[in-house]
Amino acid sequence: MAAPTMCLHVEIHCTCETIHGHAAFIGTMAYQDLPPPPAGLLDDAGLFLDFDGTLVELADRPDGVVVGDDLRVLLHRLAQRMGGRVAIVSGRSVEQIDGFLGQTIADYAVVGSHGAEIRPAGGTTLLPDRPASLTAAERAFKDRFGDDPRIVIEIKTLGVAIHYRGAPEVEQEAHALVDAFAQRDGLTMQAGKMMIELRMDGHDKGTAIATLCESAPFAGHAPIFVGDDLTDEPGMLVAAHHGGAGILIGPMRDTAATYRLDDVASFLGWLETNA
Repeated sequence: MAAPTMCLHVEIHCTCETIHGHAAFIGTMAYQDLPPPPAGLLDDAGLFLDFDGTLVELADRPDGVVVGDDLRVLLHRLAQRMGGRVAIVSGRSVEQIDGFLGQTIADYAVVGSHGAEIRPAGGTTLLPDRPASLTAAERAFKDRFGDDPRIVIEIKTLGVAIHYRGAPEVEQEAHALVDAFAQRDGLTMQAGKMMIELRMDGHDKGTAIATLCESAPFAGHAPIFVGDDLTDEPGMLVAAHHGGAGILIGPMRDTAATYRLDDVASFLGWLETNA
């Protein structure tokens, strides 16, 4: 798939370059707020959903997320209504998403580890081997921050993250430590909300969405991707490039999204109306 040569909605947002084969936003220009998604947007579409900050509220610790039965019921109903064209696309591992969503997860596809893990609905997870360098980084991160109860070292299938929401003063040091391992071992440094992650290179949420769009049940259906973080921007770009759209959850910022809603509650209310 050829990379787009200019930004989508460039009159609203900003200039772009190509990163990992997709357009990426650089710099800052004046932008205006985005409209909410219209009713009927999901008709004959494929729905790709970030997890943290989109379907569930962010928590101080990764294991502190609360998933209610109402969300599981809603996702099941969406999958039935949309002929299985629903996927969770998360930076968490597929195993972690399974733990939060339970048996209903068999109804839809799951993407984990920022696109490195892909499991079709009812299928098996496709994932590469975990690099040994991630284990070495895990030890180093624990040696430096493991004694601070305010900081969480999250071990993922294909990554390791430092969550410093409780200790924001260590942000610069945490980023420098992760960057050192990324530069040395050919891994990728992935920034998020009050966290920094070391993960495998060569994958992102956009590449996973593009892969799922190549086969049933998503092939031939415009993708709608919903997310809140900068890690979701590759997914927004790929959705737009495939004739769909992105929905940003949270405050307005530079984004490839077409629509925006204020928060998780607003998005879940919109989903309920459209499910």
